[in-house]
Amino acid sequence: MKNHIFIKNKINNFNEKIKVSSDKSISIRSILLASQSVGISKISNLLESEDVLNTLKTIKKLGINYYKKRNIYNIEGYGLNGFNIKKKTIINCGNSGTLARLILGLLVKTKKKIKLIGDKSLSKRDFSRVIKPLRMFGANIKSYKNMLPIEILGSDFLRPVTYNEKIGSAQVKSCIILCALNTPGTSIINAEISRNHTELMLKFLKYPIKIKKKKKFDQIFINGLHQFKAFEYDVPGDISSASFFIVLTLLSKQSQIIIENVNINKSRLGIVSILNKMGAGIQLKKRRTYNGEEIADIYVKSKRNLTAINCPSKLNSSAIDEFLIIFLVAAKAKGISRFKNLGEMNKKESKRLDIAIKFLELIGIKVERFQNDINIYGRPNLILSKNFEIKNFLKDHRVFFLSCIAALTLGGKWKINDKDSINTSFPDFLKTLKNLGAQIN
Repeated sequence: MKNHIFIKNKINNFNEKIKVSSDKSISIRSILLASQSVGISKISNLLESEDVLNTLKTIKKLGINYYKKRNIYNIEGYGLNGFNIKKKTIINCGNSGTLARLILGLLVKTKKKIKLIGDKSLSKRDFSRVIKPLRMFGANIKSYKNMLPIEILGSDFLRPVTYNEKIGSAQVKSCIILCALNTPGTSIINAEISRNHTELMLKFLKYPIKIKKKKKFDQIFINGLHQFKAFEYDVPGDISSASFFIVLTLLSKQSQIIIENVNINKSRLGIVSILNKMGAGIQLKKRRTYNGEEIADIYVKSKRNLTAINCPSKLNSSAIDEFLIIFLVAAKAKGISRFKNLGEMNKKESKRLDIAIKFLELIGIKVERFQNDINIYGRPNLILSKNFEIKNFLKDHRVFFLSCIAALTLGGKWKINDKDSINTSFPDFLKTLKNLGAQIN
């Protein structure tokens, strides 16, 4: 079966309400925490993407049963370290860095050796950032060059730690938090600001976790070995998935959209802040709180006069997954947009900063690079008419999404490869585009 699409026409104007895929970060965390709870948790509206399905397969391999009834996943947990693990267990995390890093935190007490593997992309990513703190707790970990495959053997003699997390990585922070759940005493994490879904879910579960807000970091205290009950959770929409439809609307003519029931957690809201500084006028309507998370409907209209931005670095961590699509807006904005300290983009599913620069140059945009800083010279009147082919991007779903939005808003004739990459986070992406009138073959 062919694994590419063709887009030959820009999208016509539209005025619609849509829903995007469920939040991937919350879907994965809800499964992992359900596996550690006591009783049967019920999770509705779970994202059924490859990363999330791999998380379900993982807990199944670790002895946790689940079943789906209607739109609800029922997961039976046996409490902290309640896994029933067989000898020579191999966990395949696929493309999911979130799953691979977080599950390590829950395996620090396992009495049998477990091997973690992943796909080609994940196997190139750096795991030293979680290996180091887990060894401080007392876990036994073997890895060649701090990459997958990784072997982990737990310990009965775990000790609480104080760890300074300086990267601003929610995956690293969450891995340490999950490890601390199984550790006696109080562990302390001084963490650079990053998305805080794990902390909010534990607060919702009434787990003894305390967070002190400092000027530049969060100080997190976790008391280990406290059991928590099973729970019910309805997963909201993912702002990372919504971001592509936000930009599709901004760059299309005479269009507007309402994206319903989206998670607008402040640690994820960087794209809205950045685009509004560029004149986007994005509105958050029907704001409400659900189990500690903020939810809203996102309202967007087409904008002709977008302006360049000198992007504050403090917004980087809250927009790290959305910079690819933000750069496309910068390409159409008036003036020179400046972005700094974006090295973390190259630690994702692909080297996204490198790919972004090549992509922008491909569509005729001048880009200056200074190590991890870039300047983008906007062209408000940019219209494409050439033929383009997008390939060799390690099957990164966000590069595929970016290419589709560029094709539908800028013109040209596009062949975009690795269509199956959408299954990582947003299986209905192309269907949603077609429902808005996009012509995709």
